[in-house]
Amino acid sequence: MISALAISGFALFLGLRNLAAFETAPEASPAGDEGWSVTVCIPARDEADNIEACVRSILAAGDADPISQTTVMVYDDGSTDGTSDILARLVEEDDRVVAASVRDLPDGWNGKQHGCDAMGREAVSDWLLFTDADVRFESDSLRRTRAALLDQSSASRPLGLLSAFPREQTGTVGESLVVPLIHVILLSYLPFRRMRRTLDPAASAACGQFILCRREAWLEVGGHGAIRNSMHDGVRLPRIFRRGGFATDVFDGGDIVSCRMYRGFIETWCGFTKNAYEGLGSPILLLLLTVLHLGGQVAPWCVLLLAALGATGILDFGAATFPGVALGCAGVAVATQLLLRVRLASRFGQSWVGVVLHPIGLVLLTAIQWWSLRLHLAGRRIWRGRVA
Repeated sequence: MISALAISGFALFLGLRNLAAFETAPEASPAGDEGWSVTVCIPARDEADNIEACVRSILAAGDADPISQTTVMVYDDGSTDGTSDILARLVEEDDRVVAASVRDLPDGWNGKQHGCDAMGREAVSDWLLFTDADVRFESDSLRRTRAALLDQSSASRPLGLLSAFPREQTGTVGESLVVPLIHVILLSYLPFRRMRRTLDPAASAACGQFILCRREAWLEVGGHGAIRNSMHDGVRLPRIFRRGGFATDVFDGGDIVSCRMYRGFIETWCGFTKNAYEGLGSPILLLLLTVLHLGGQVAPWCVLLLAALGATGILDFGAATFPGVALGCAGVAVATQLLLRVRLASRFGQSWVGVVLHPIGLVLLTAIQWWSLRLHLAGRRIWRGRVA
């Protein structure tokens, strides 16, 4: 239990330290802000329930940023649910909305990456903002994103990629157990100071729901073609930029964009298993993370549960040791985990269900990661009716 306490304590320390560095976009535009030209790129496949609300939220953000030139480009990737008709109507209503030229999906390409690559090459703006159809933009989102960009670019290395992590909305217990762990993993494992000091690809992160790229840099690193077979652009794209010599960074976009990723546990399971292993990329790292999560975080909860049930005798701690050191370490470890989860839930508006059931969420995440490895090895990762 001492090692479990150390693991939980370090996660709390790094999480709170990163939280202070994970800033929201500035409220005010910096002096000398002259606007920009940006194309917001949306790959869409069977998104009839989402595409109109997404596009209109971006157009409203463009209206609130009159000094800029905003284009919304949608790549309709073989939709069969009415997405095409909705897109045609939006294009007719507003000349800022463009339907990208659609091409057949080549062998070896993931559908989303193919659509994003096509849009990026067709666009003529200085900046590309890749997003998803289930993301909603606040009216000040584009202006404040530019303010964040200008603020970050004042550093020694101009940014090639800047990513925001939206407010992740959940509506069911299944979603609440897993989806908030995105922020937990990000803040507990990635040292932000190292991320901003180095171009090491391993010290990078991004959220595929909101990735802003300098188009010139994006073209130089090969565009989305450099990650053509990937299902995890949030991990792979910033690494490509860093290998090309461009800095990348992240910020808290919870007050300017929001997203309901999945609806229900089945969608959540399928959505995460398609790329959870790719996000790790190594069986050794997966095994290490499993030990950290189950042995370092879930085990203390099990010890407290057994103690509450009066079943400590099945644990080989010794009569004197268990009530003292082991039980005490388990209690402090659980308290540190809850402290971090409460802080993150308060900051990011996360469901309290996920906080209280934190160990169950970690068990589910571990199962998702191992199932994702199985799908990866079998070549059976399925999303939107396609197999990768």
